[in-house]
Amino acid sequence: MLLPIGDENHDRKSFPFVNYLLIGLNIFVFIFFQGFGYNIQFTFSYATIPAEILTGSDIVTDNQLIVDPISGKSFEMPGLQPTGIPVFLTLITSMFMHGGVGHLAGNMLYLWICGDNVEDRLGHFRYLVFYLLCGVLSGLTHVLSVWFFGQDLLTPCLGASGAISAVLAGYLVLFPHKRITFLLFFFVVSIPAVIAIGLWFLFQVSNGLGALGGEQAGGVAYAAHIGGFIAGLLLVNRFRQRLRYQRV
Repeated sequence: MLLPIGDENHDRKSFPFVNYLLIGLNIFVFIFFQGFGYNIQFTFSYATIPAEILTGSDIVTDNQLIVDPISGKSFEMPGLQPTGIPVFLTLITSMFMHGGVGHLAGNMLYLWICGDNVEDRLGHFRYLVFYLLCGVLSGLTHVLSVWFFGQDLLTPCLGASGAISAVLAGYLVLFPHKRITFLLFFFVVSIPAVIAIGLWFLFQVSNGLGALGGEQAGGVAYAAHIGGFIAGLLLVNRFRQRLRYQRV
C-alpha cells in the first residue's frame, strides 16, 4: 500500500493559509457538526442528494428499519432530513463533510501534501475559488452520473474528494516533475508527480467504469473524483498567477 507522506517544498514562496483553513474547516465540521460521523441527522440534511439537485426542491423521507444481516439486530436509520438552506448550496456544504475518520484523514492528507504548492502558484484567493468551483463541478458530475446510469437518486453524497481531485490535477499540471514521497510498507520511495497522480487517476477511471450501471463501488463516488480531476486539468491554468516582469 502506498501512503503519501510528503513532497518537495523548497521552492514554495508563500504561507498556505487558505489550504490550512480548508483543512481546519473540514476537521471542525466533522467533529462539532457531524459528531465524528454519529450525527446522521445533520449529515442527511446538508449532504448532496442528487434528486434534490435535479428537482431543485428539498426532499424529506421517513426513517427506515434496517436489519443487520450478520447480527440479526435491527436499528432505525434516519431518512433524509429537512435542509435549512437552498438545496443547491449542499454542493458546497457537502464538500466539508465526511463519512468517517478514515475518509477525512485520507482526504486531508492529500490536501496537506499537494494543496500548499498549488495555492502558492495560484495565489490565495484564486486557489480558494478554484477549490470551491471544481468541488461544485465534481458534485454536478456525480449527480448527472447517478441520473444517467439509473442509480439511487436519494443516496447522499459527501466529502472533499472531488475538490481534492482537482487540486491533484492542478499539481500534476503545475509540477509534473516534483517528487511525492510515499511509504511503501517499511520503505520510503519518491515518485514523480506525473507518475504518482497519473496512476491515481487511472485507478479512479478503472474503478468508475466498473461501477457503471450498478451501485457505487464500495460507496465511493468515482464520478465525482473523475469530474473534479478533469475540471482541475481544464481550469488550473486559467487561475494561474501571471508573473510580472519589470523592465530595467
